Amino acid sequence: MIFDLEQLSANRVYHTMIQTLTPRPVAWVLSENKDNGFNLAPFSYFSAVSSDPPLLMLSIGKKSDGALKDTRFNIIERSHFVVHIAHRELASQVTNSAAELAEGESEIETLGLEMVEFTGSSLPRLKDCRVAYACEKYRVEDITAKQAMILGLVKKVYVDDKIILPSEAGRLKVDPYKLDAIGRLGGDDYGYLGQVEEVFRPK
Repeated sequence: MIFDLEQLSANRVYHTMIQTLTPRPVAWVLSENKDNGFNLAPFSYFSAVSSDPPLLMLSIGKKSDGALKDTRFNIIERSHFVVHIAHRELASQVTNSAAELAEGESEIETLGLEMVEFTGSSLPRLKDCRVAYACEKYRVEDITAKQAMILGLVKKVYVDDKIILPSEAGRLKVDPYKLDAIGRLGGDDYGYLGQVEEVFRPK
């Protein structure tokens, strides 16, 4: 079956994309609010786009009332943010952090999450996440009237010692089973790591 996206509504295009481009990593983004509190929200239009310089990409839309989502506003205004990679046991909290809260409410307190100091970062990180990236705003591009692409320059990376494997090459090697990262599928579905197979590149 061929889907001609030019003939589909924006809603049907969205569902065609998220049902087929899977699994997608989930960025669980902590940013600072104007009142010095913190906002936490998940985004699955997310990926790494460069290693020199080290850049992550987030695509963030607007709220239902047309205002900028808090994460987008906070990054534009205050530059610094932390991207977490959440694991299976945090799936419910990740999903619930997507809810629009009343002004003054924080997802951190609502979900019972704990933050700890992130050495080298002006912001803390979530204690329970096994990977976190301390980022600063690199570029913000409005893609449409609703959507913006945000590039974040990665300054520091936290990796839990418990998921690091020995590596003869001296490079970081992470145990994917212990990281157990959430993968976003279509609709309300998440996927988790199954079989890992090493497929060598040609020399």
